[in-house]
Amino acid sequence: MSIPSSSQLKYASLQLKNRLFYLLLAAGGLVIMAGLYAVHMMEEHGHIISGMNNQIVWGIPHVFAIFLIVAASGVLNVASIGSVFGKAIYKARAPLAGLLSIAMLAGGLTVLMLDLGRPDRIIVAATNFNITSVFAWNIVLYSGMFSLVAVYLWTMMEQRMNVWTKPAGFAVFAWRFILTTGTGLIFAFLTARQAYGSAMLPPMFIILSFAWGMAVFHLVQTSIYVWNDKVLEPAILQRKKNLLGIFVIASMYMVATYHFTNLYFANKIGFEYFILRDGGLYPNLFWWGYVVLGNMLPLLLIFLPGLGKTKCVMVASFAVVLGAMVFLYVFIIGGQAYPLSIFPGYQVSSSFGDGQIASYHPSLYEFLLGFAGLAIAFIITTVSVRVLNFMPHDKPYIAD
Repeated sequence: MSIPSSSQLKYASLQLKNRLFYLLLAAGGLVIMAGLYAVHMMEEHGHIISGMNNQIVWGIPHVFAIFLIVAASGVLNVASIGSVFGKAIYKARAPLAGLLSIAMLAGGLTVLMLDLGRPDRIIVAATNFNITSVFAWNIVLYSGMFSLVAVYLWTMMEQRMNVWTKPAGFAVFAWRFILTTGTGLIFAFLTARQAYGSAMLPPMFIILSFAWGMAVFHLVQTSIYVWNDKVLEPAILQRKKNLLGIFVIASMYMVATYHFTNLYFANKIGFEYFILRDGGLYPNLFWWGYVVLGNMLPLLLIFLPGLGKTKCVMVASFAVVLGAMVFLYVFIIGGQAYPLSIFPGYQVSSSFGDGQIASYHPSLYEFLLGFAGLAIAFIITTVSVRVLNFMPHDKPYIAD
């Protein structure tokens, strides 16, 4: 019985990876097709087949979409640290960060547009620009982000354009702050819900984007290294996981400040009690899903002595992503479920259900559409990493 040579083993491994690659693409394509089927059903029958209603008009698809858009901004923090602040280990990862930003932005905006019910109406919004609408501002912000990140990638990957990498990096650095501020302003300017209408929301979303984007980057980068049979240098892993931990702590601080600020205002105390104590599902999701799973567990895995290895950081990053989804569910769905106090100090009731807590039971169609956004980002990233050179190439690490 002959023993396979090393070259034969490498060839067999390569063949297996090729089959797995196309299998992953097929799986991603099926998820996207399922999402398109959900869109078709909601177009044919209306949003009545979803869990949304007259009070909760932003459902699970918006949770996926907002996460992808905010994380798309935050993942560029890796590129900014390299291009703007000159840190070599992050500069090597800037192309991958730019790719992830474009991929997630594409997935998030696709979900956002298809959930509106009439995505073709975007042409009207684009050709009849309403300067007083924050939604109209975001059309410019999103298209500007696509363009700037594409130019940024070009300056990094085309040797003749390398001289323009730093100016392009500064432009992306500034624009992503503006874009995430615009996302926060969508809620901050929305005074028709007790949960929103707060000046704390734009900076809160900026800090949240740092943690969420870094967590996504950790997951993708580790997957790429495992696929290519490479191991990240321990010193680099140490710096990056510490940065993730700092961002998680900062995001906890901003969320706590947002809730404490709301408790200071009499017209928001009822909502805070609802979200933090009396709201049934929502307090449980907030404390166990966001605080414990999305923050405490990652911090233990990152900073507890003896942990902080690659697998621990992967689990911590995945927990941060799950916590982000839970936070957005509580923030978006819970914020709409709590009734608007039209006459503070008085009880309001009518046949329409004024003053009542709204119920929401997400349908399968909503989940299919949301996961389709993730699948779009996955396919863009997977194909691009295979076709182009987005693999980080580290020089011998020297602490700086």
